[in-house]
Amino acid sequence: MNAHPALRNGTALAGIAGALLLAGCSGAADADEQPSTSDAAGDSSTAAPYADGEYTAEGSYQTPETVETISVTLTLEDDIVTDVEVTGDPIARETENYQGQFIDGIADVVVGKKLDELDVDRVAGSSLTSGGFDKAVEAIKSAAAE
Repeated sequence: MNAHPALRNGTALAGIAGALLLAGCSGAADADEQPSTSDAAGDSSTAAPYADGEYTAEGSYQTPETVETISVTLTLEDDIVTDVEVTGDPIARETENYQGQFIDGIADVVVGKKLDELDVDRVAGSSLTSGGFDKAVEAIKSAAAE
């Protein structure tokens, strides 16, 4: 059974129109719409979102036995962590061990990284302490952005 020529042409046109419509939804057109990072003077560098300096905040986290708190001090320069110091006052004896491992290994994980790229989840076998560290980092971001 052959379809009428007008029906074949209409079907072909509908198919082409559908393909063009879907092509318009692709991300390729968005590639030309990148935000500009240059300022009025034509400088393409942008100011760091965080002020340089030393910032300290506390972060708490839950262990099976207690709620523990650590103090985190980060030194920032051009949004990069240049130094870190973590201190704790553990309540549980087991926490003392894990906090010690965390404190001994954290510099290797965060120094030299951008503040916005920090996402610590386990350091030297300590996974719960990182929860307190991440909370302190969020507070430091807020303070450094002001």
